[in-house]
Amino acid sequence: MSKPCSGCHLVLAVASLLFTAAAFAAYPERPVKIILPYPPGGGGDLVLRNLQQALEKQLGQPVIVDYKAGAAGNIGTLDVVNAAPDGYTLLMGPTNNFVINQFLFPKMGFDPLAALTPVSLLVEQPYLVTITGALPARDYAGFADYAKAYPGKLNYGSPGAGTVPHVSALMLSDQLGARMVHVPYKGSQPGVQALVANDVQLLIASYGIVAGQIAAGRIRAVAVAADQRLPALPQVPTTAEVGLPPGVILANWWGIAAPRGTDPAIVERLAAAFRAAVGDPDVQRKFVEQGTLPVANSPARFADRLRDEARAWKDIITRTGVTIE
Repeated sequence: MSKPCSGCHLVLAVASLLFTAAAFAAYPERPVKIILPYPPGGGGDLVLRNLQQALEKQLGQPVIVDYKAGAAGNIGTLDVVNAAPDGYTLLMGPTNNFVINQFLFPKMGFDPLAALTPVSLLVEQPYLVTITGALPARDYAGFADYAKAYPGKLNYGSPGAGTVPHVSALMLSDQLGARMVHVPYKGSQPGVQALVANDVQLLIASYGIVAGQIAAGRIRAVAVAADQRLPALPQVPTTAEVGLPPGVILANWWGIAAPRGTDPAIVERLAAAFRAAVGDPDVQRKFVEQGTLPVANSPARFADRLRDEARAWKDIITRTGVTIE
């Protein structure tokens, strides 16, 4: 009986390492597609458009944005879950698609923490409490008084049922005892237009998508859910300053993931490219102007963040009782 060929095993191991190194050196060899599971014009679209040119420079290949909206982002997310794990199909998603939806949709069919490979957190987007300019209220205190005086008479919009703006506005309504009515839209921009038209009176939104309407006086920002006032809106107080307790207006962020099974070397290559793109001075300037905080990190740190937030959001969804069939 022949002895095991230890030399053969060594040759195979070295060959495997060389193959991985060669694949890493060659990647990417063609355009990289990023699926954004929401319509154009929302907060994530602004973030991705700001990053696109700098990211293409880092990768040396075109970056294609593919909008696949529907089912609170689950349709586009599932496309990435089912994609080949070769680094050429990525997901750019918000808090919802990474940690919240699994607790909202009993029939979602996949666990994002198990089905995706975290690449990097990208940005945090502090949310504004915005109200229609048609209301007599000029600040948060005025809005709170008005909402309490007319319980059940006001509407709040959101970019979809179960999104962070929906849950935040629901908890604000409960906090005020206002019994406001939820009106879900398909994306952020329809909600903004509804606020301008006074079809809804409240919208929780990131600054980038409402900046023009605020400047025109059609809507008012009365608070920002951040530790400090935004440089772009120094006149708008924080939620703490207006007396809102922590955990009413919730945080939103955007991150990047690849399909489960993507080569770790490719994941690291992508993470480095996104960190460099987020750190580009021109990109950072645009983020500041839009009230967005750049926070790119590593795959390991992003994975830790996802696990921590999944636990927190499970408790929030259980407490609020929000579910979607």
